[in-house]
Amino acid sequence: MAEHATDDRTFVQRWLPHPLLTLAVVVMWMALLNDFSSGGLVVGLVLGVVIPILTSHFWPDRPAIRHYGKAIAFVGLLLWDVVVANIQVARLIVFRPASALRVRWVAVPIEMKTPEAITLLSATITMTPGTVTSDISADGRSLLVHCLDAPDVVAAVEQMKNRYERRIKEFLE
Repeated sequence: MAEHATDDRTFVQRWLPHPLLTLAVVVMWMALLNDFSSGGLVVGLVLGVVIPILTSHFWPDRPAIRHYGKAIAFVGLLLWDVVVANIQVARLIVFRPASALRVRWVAVPIEMKTPEAITLLSATITMTPGTVTSDISADGRSLLVHCLDAPDVVAAVEQMKNRYERRIKEFLE
């Protein structure tokens, strides 16, 4: 007699394997429609449920968030930094000649080990205007970051490590 594998997940875990992804898909769908309608919401909800179910087998176990308060504070900090950096980059582009910019490639050594934490750090650096994460070293120990204006390489590295990596490690690793 063939043995049947039992699924230990709850009903909600089977239908919403990644609830934040479901929410993100629905919100992005509604934003792409640029109009709120009940039909658009239904399609967004269907996509938000179906896509995570179809892709859940490709996802590793979800990383455990150790401190939700610190994660929420990090998102707030990131949103603030994105706004401030947009203003700084706009000022640089409008008021400073291109020849005066100190464009640099910076290697940022990282202490984090989990792929999710490293990906979050890379995305955070990239979302902050003026910096773009370009590559990760083969051993996973450093990120290559392009900085639009970095007069002091050491200070730029320390800012990314202290402002972002340290905070991510507090709630994700």
